Amino acid sequence: MTVMKKLSRSEMAQRVADDILEGSYVNLGIGVPTLVANYLGDKEVFLHSENGVLGMGPSPAPGEEDDDLINAGKQHVTLLPGGAYFHHADSFSMMRGGHIDIAVLGAFQVSVNGDLANWHTGAEGSIPAVGGAMDLATGARQVFVMMDHLTKTGDSKLVPQCTYPLTGIGCVTRIYTDLAILDVTADGLKVREIVADISFEDLQALSGVPLIP
Repeated sequence: MTVMKKLSRSEMAQRVADDILEGSYVNLGIGVPTLVANYLGDKEVFLHSENGVLGMGPSPAPGEEDDDLINAGKQHVTLLPGGAYFHHADSFSMMRGGHIDIAVLGAFQVSVNGDLANWHTGAEGSIPAVGGAMDLATGARQVFVMMDHLTKTGDSKLVPQCTYPLTGIGCVTRIYTDLAILDVTADGLKVREIVADISFEDLQALSGVPLIP
């Protein structure tokens, strides 16, 4: 059986970074989205973290970590010239006030109309922790989602309707998976690009909702 070639998480992060316009104010969500910081190159992008940092750079080199400089996921980060620290209440005001151009978030599910579920699966014993995800989902001008196309059990993460608790309603702009890049439109999910070595028909068969070629 031929193994399907799909994007790695680093390759997904590169694709997201390619679509971020210079001069944008961007929040990278906890988890895989933080990798995007390593692929922005010389592009002037202002990275924001809800724990009160603006102007983050890529991950520090091994041995150069500063325990006082972390993102919301408690990962070590760097600070670019002109970067700033501030109270987290001010940080949330930026998020809620519409000052973030793009929020890049992970997801458990995205519905055909752009609803987002990314903070709790309802699994027994799991600790729900929404953090600033709801504020970002509703406050950012655009929401990019990074996620695997399928769950570990092979189910599509693209669904007609989210079955997990919602983070935001109709908030997702674009979806980046290891198989495809899709735009959320009024007519449904439109395939912007297939990034795996599969046909549109194969992609459709793996997706839980109708796709627009």
